Amino acid sequence: MTLPATAPAPAGAAVPVAPRPESGAPPSGRDRYLDLLRALALVRVVAYHQFGWAWLTLLLPSMGVMFALAGSLMARSLERPALHVVRSRMRRLLVPMWLFGAVAVGGMVLQGWGPGSGGGTRWWLKMLFWVVPLSDPPYPSHLPGVDGILDGGWAEQVAVPLWYLRAYLWFVLLSPLMLRLLRRAPWPVLLAPLGLAVVLGSGWIALPDRVGAAATDFAVFASCWLLGFAHHDGVLRRLPRYVTPSVAPFVLLAGLWFAVDHQDPESGYDLDGIPVAQAVWSFGFVLVLLHLSPSWTSWPRRLRRWSGVIGLLNARAVTVYLWHEAALIATVPLIDQLWRFPVLERNVPWLLDSPWLNFLGAWPLIALCVVLFGWVEDVAARRRPRLLPWPRRSAGPGTVRGHRGGRRRQASARAR
Repeated sequence: MTLPATAPAPAGAAVPVAPRPESGAPPSGRDRYLDLLRALALVRVVAYHQFGWAWLTLLLPSMGVMFALAGSLMARSLERPALHVVRSRMRRLLVPMWLFGAVAVGGMVLQGWGPGSGGGTRWWLKMLFWVVPLSDPPYPSHLPGVDGILDGGWAEQVAVPLWYLRAYLWFVLLSPLMLRLLRRAPWPVLLAPLGLAVVLGSGWIALPDRVGAAATDFAVFASCWLLGFAHHDGVLRRLPRYVTPSVAPFVLLAGLWFAVDHQDPESGYDLDGIPVAQAVWSFGFVLVLLHLSPSWTSWPRRLRRWSGVIGLLNARAVTVYLWHEAALIATVPLIDQLWRFPVLERNVPWLLDSPWLNFLGAWPLIALCVVLFGWVEDVAARRRPRLLPWPRRSAGPGTVRGHRGGRRRQASARAR
């Protein structure tokens, strides 16, 4: 499209300047700081599902961070017509899930799962949640497994990430309304989900299991999603700079106190089992991260070497999240084969028994899943499919890309 020519401003006249978004993020392009947070959150998710360390949920509450980042991107997208945005987000979420479900459910059916084991018509109706996960998709608690390869609980392990897609879908569907409410009354709307989390976590309201799980997850993470809205709209930047650093430590202490005071006998202070503590701690943690947000338009020098990995994790975030449990499961029979080598069994049995070997071994398998299944994210986004979307390394501000014309121009400039 050709823009109409404009007459030069008269001498001495004020030249209008386009307003900059209050959030401080660039009007176009990616915020590399948010990309870094998403990549760290994904790595933490894989580490937690391998090691199960409760302190990881405090070190980085990944789900709260991921919902906040998604909320910020959703608010930016909602500058376009809401129906178009919701349909686009649903497509990007559901198409990768359909491929995952085709593989996972296919394996469950081959293992003997079917209507006869789940209640006939009700089984078929519940299977619709594999198409649109408004509630948790069904799966069997135990299957025959495959001797030496899969144990009987593999379906339950593979289905672990599905709650996130269900919660994400509800946030997407409700985002136009949530954003409208936030803009009318920012702080009451931001804090309301925390109150709802307290009510639901206290057990004062008895809800059916499916409804209760969806409502609890919504209440726990809605404030983080709304913080993403507030970050985009500049609500947080309108606060005096001293407010967040003064308030956030008390919020975090309240979440920590609740976690310690309501420890589970088995998992301790693991926030995943304490919804109220998860909600409060995640809110305070995300509030600090967004307060510190430097809005990088290009990678800092120290992080430039990692830009490819971080970019790949962001480009295939849904694939990594969906398939990482399958990768962790697959490492077990592969590592078992290493015990067949006497030199390894004799010299490094501690390594073969170490959960670190499973964690490190999972990443090549995750990369394989990215190659095999990640292209569907491009299809869902209506982009050209790529097997490995490794981003170009940014040359940094003020430098020229390494194509031929750029090199010729640089050489010419040096000659002059």
